[in-house]
Amino acid sequence: QVQLVESGGGLVQPGESLRLSCAVSGFTLDNYAIGWFRQFPGKDREGVSLITATDGMQYYADSVKGRFTISRDKAKNTVYLQMNSLKPEAPAVYYCAAGAQRLLLQRGIWIQGLYDYWGRGTQVTVSS
Repeated sequence: QVQLVESGGGLVQPGESLRLSCAVSGFTLDNYAIGWFRQFPGKDREGVSLITATDGMQYYADSVKGRFTISRDKAKNTVYLQMNSLKPEAPAVYYCAAGAQRLLLQRGIWIQGLYDYWGRGTQVTVSS
C-alpha cells in the first residue's frame, strides 16, 4: 500500500526555519521523484521543490530558491524540505507527492496531474 505522510509543520516566526518530512511507504525513493507543493488559502496549489529518483537532482520554484533545500534519506525512505528565512505569509498546507521521474521531466515537474500519489499535507504558519 502506497502512502506518503507529511510531518513537521507548525507555527514559526518570520526569519526562522522549519524542516518538513515526507515519509513514504509502499515504494522506494529510487522508483519515484518526490515533489513538494503548497497551497495558501484561496489560491491554487503551487509547486515548491522536486527531487529526482535516479540521481537526487533538485529543482526549486523561483519563490523559494536559495531559502529551501530538498533532500532525501533513502535508508529511511524519507524526503525532507528544509525551509530557512521563512517569510510572513498566510498559513499554507504543504503536500508531498510521488510521480514518475521521466514523465515529470518531459512534461513539467509542476503539473500536478502527473503525480500518482499524494500525502494529506501539513500546515505551516509563519507569523509574529
